[in-house]
This record gives sequence, structure tokens and C-alpha cells, in this order.
Amino acid sequence: MNIVISGASGLIGTALVARLRSKGHTVTTLVRREARQGEISWDPARGVLDAAALEGTDAVIHLSGAGIGDKRWTPSYKREILESRTATTSLLARTISSLTHKPSVFLSGSAIGIYGPRNDEQLDESSSHGNGFLVDVCQQWEAAAKPAVDAGVRTVLLRTGIVLTPKGGALKKLLLAFRIGAGGRFGNGKQWQSWITLDDEIGAIEHLLTANVSGPVNLTAPSPVTNAEFTTVLAKVLRRPAILPIPSFGPKILLGGELADALLFTGQRVMPKALLASGYEFAHPTLDIGLRALLNK
Repeated sequence: MNIVISGASGLIGTALVARLRSKGHTVTTLVRREARQGEISWDPARGVLDAAALEGTDAVIHLSGAGIGDKRWTPSYKREILESRTATTSLLARTISSLTHKPSVFLSGSAIGIYGPRNDEQLDESSSHGNGFLVDVCQQWEAAAKPAVDAGVRTVLLRTGIVLTPKGGALKKLLLAFRIGAGGRFGNGKQWQSWITLDDEIGAIEHLLTANVSGPVNLTAPSPVTNAEFTTVLAKVLRRPAILPIPSFGPKILLGGELADALLFTGQRVMPKALLASGYEFAHPTLDIGLRALLNK
């Protein structure tokens, strides 16, 4: 397939480009500078993207967006989080809809944050949306893909959970503390964590290029865990103690209360109902299997 990818330099994008190219796909990446071979230049802030460069593309995968936990949630950074998703998605969806030869599929990023904090409630793609900043972001992010849907392009909304890899993200940040025996649960540890290994994230996206599915798809493993369970399993895999709970006041001072709550002290118990129904088989269906594979234990 001829595939165009945005966000190709990110944690997921880098691994995805490598996987797809290794499978013989032709991958072209979107960049915000002068394009080189195998690249297309775009400027989402100015609404600039050469539609002709996308003609004849088989698939578009959209992974761009400012990092949720990269900075404190000031009003200006909140705007950046939102606009980095809605402006890019809208530009791609509108451009796709204008093409004479449209791609067969548009895989557009989203997140399980759309469900909001839900305690022990088990959630799938049919569940209602919650309330809060991340919910609003996800709703507008997904709505921005509508021009592609209206143009008849099979559109999949990739509602991604916590992606686990020692190369970055949440797991990389946890490993140092756990390896020196200073790891522990966050708060009471009852908040749910819906996770997926990077290998399964990439595998699921590859699967969805050709699977007969559209609309929202939860990219999470079929066995979400509480934070206390996550802590216990990680400590066991690393053969380290995890006896020091982390009270909420420290991260809230460091990150700000709203961001700390969203990332660390609340969560969602999400099931990948649509992904399983489409025939995807997880390489790492449980946390123990996933962490041992990631950490070579």
C-alpha cells in the first residue's frame, strides 16, 4: 500500500513507519519543513497541504498532536493541545474529501480520555462520553474527521490508551523509580489503567488498514488493571519492592492539579470490543506478558 503518515517522528509514528516499511509498504511522511524524498510538506496552522501530493494514496494515518503530559496545563498550552489536533485533522479530512482518487481508509488519532473518569464502570466504544477538558478535546478531535466520513472514506478513530514501551511515555518514567526500589501506587491505587504495548498498538493500526471496521476503535489490551495491580505486576517483573505509595500532593504541585488528576489519579476501565470483533489477536493480552516482553524478563 501507499501510505501517508502524520506524526511520524513521535513515539508511535516512528515505530509504525519502521513496521510498515519492513512489510513492503511505501510510506510517505508529512513534515512541517521543506520536504525531502519520501516526505510531503504541510503547514496546518496556515491550512496548507498540497492535495495533489495525496492523490492515489491508499491510506492516511494521522497521529499528530501536542503531548498531553509534556507541559503544565496553562490556558495557552491547553489551546495548543486542542488546536494541534483539530486543525491537523480538519485539514487532512478536508483534503482527503477533495481528492479525485480518495484513499480507501483514514485512520485518525483519538484517545480513551473521551470517556472521562468513570471509576469501575466497564467501557467500550458504545459508552457515553464523560466531562472535562480531555473529553472536550477528544470530541472536537473526532468531529474534525467528519469531512472524510461524509466523502465516503472508511474512517477509523483510534482511541488509544496508555502505550507501554521502555523507550518513552509512562513506562519509561516509572522504570527508574521502580528499579531503585522507590516505586509505588499513585494515591489509593484504585484508578483503572487501560494500557497497550507499543507492539500491539502498531499491530492494531496495521490490522485496521484493511479490517472491515469504521468509527471509534479502542486501542487497549483486553485486560485493564487498577494502578495498584499495575504497580504490583511491574514490581514483580523487575523483582523490586513497591511499598511506598505516592500521595497526590507531590504530583499536583509538580504538574498542577488538573493534569495530575487526568494522568495519574483517575482513569477508565476500557475494553477493545470493536478491535476484538474485527479479528485482531493481541500479542500481549495481559500486563504480565506485556511487561515481560517489553523488559525481556
